[in-house]
Amino acid sequence: MCNVMAAYTRVDGPVIVVDFGTALTFTTVGQGGEVLGVSILPGLQTAIKALFMNTSKLPEVELMLPESVLGKNTVHAIQAGVLHGYTGLIKGMLEAIRLETGLKFTVIATGGLSSILTNLEGVFDAVDRNLTLDGLRLITEANS
Repeated sequence: MCNVMAAYTRVDGPVIVVDFGTALTFTTVGQGGEVLGVSILPGLQTAIKALFMNTSKLPEVELMLPESVLGKNTVHAIQAGVLHGYTGLIKGMLEAIRLETGLKFTVIATGGLSSILTNLEGVFDAVDRNLTLDGLRLITEANS
C-alpha cells in the first residue's frame, strides 16, 4: 500500500508498480487510485537461491546480467536464464496487464534490485528505489 500511495500521488492516474524484492510484484492501480490487482512471483535473488538450494550441482551465482542469452558455462547459463528470462517475463506481464485492462499505465520500478536488469531501460517510466519509503511518509503525513 505504501507503493500504491507514493506511485498514485506522483502519477495521479493508472500506474503499475514493479517491486523488485524477495518477491517480484506487479501492483496495478486504476484511474481513480483503486488497486485493480497484484501479481506475485519469486524475486530475482529468490530464484537464484532456489536453483542453488534445490539442485545438487548448480552454484549460487551473482546477479549480473550477461551480454548473451546463450550461456557458455554454468554460471553464465544461470545468469542468462534467470536475468534474461525475467526480462521477458516482466515485459510479458506488463503487456498482459495492459491488454486485460485496456488502460495506458505509467510503470514505476522500485526495490533494491530494480536497477539490475539494465536491458529494461525504456520499459519503466521511472525507477525509484525509495518509493516504498516515500509512500510510508505520505501515509504518515495523511494520518497526522
